[in-house]
Amino acid sequence: MSENKSNKLVSVSYQLYDVSNGQKVLVEMTEEAKPATFISGMGFMLEDFERQVVDLAVGDTFNFELTPEQAFGPRNNNLVKSVDKHIFEIDGKFDSKHVYPDAILILQNEAGDHFNGRVVEVGPDTVTIDLNHPLAGCTLNFVGQVLANREATKEEMAQLAKAMVKAAVAAVAAKAADTVIKRSSDSRRL
Repeated sequence: MSENKSNKLVSVSYQLYDVSNGQKVLVEMTEEAKPATFISGMGFMLEDFERQVVDLAVGDTFNFELTPEQAFGPRNNNLVKSVDKHIFEIDGKFDSKHVYPDAILILQNEAGDHFNGRVVEVGPDTVTIDLNHPLAGCTLNFVGQVLANREATKEEMAQLAKAMVKAAVAAVAAKAADTVIKRSSDSRRL
């Protein structure tokens, strides 16, 4: 009989490196006191990351790579957009305090969906925004250790469900109020 790989509470500490282009660049690091904790099979972690760690025992170490296709996908040049600079105006003035190269902006499309974009360039008439995930196109190397791996309790599952509902309600409230994007009477829309 095979062990259920869903609904396992897994805690890991790890270092995440971008190993694209033959370099090893630290992107993210968790601490043992504040590990990454998830319940398997819930879709919170990259599927191939979860597959690599879900069968490991407490104390086991890991060191594996995920290709762009296994992680956040390849870079898509069609997701780099130039938009009119005027949509970033507040009271008729360009919002240079918040819109500058490498700034992460919360944007909204015509359907009301929110998403992040990174400012690539601010030109005289346009702002170029990259809508790719920041790690799109990157080969990722995860190096770490399993701190916990056991079946999740009903209480933990309920707590996760409650947190998911709370997050969904907050997202709906933010979307309805449109407070994240609205600036005076203008809205940053793509």
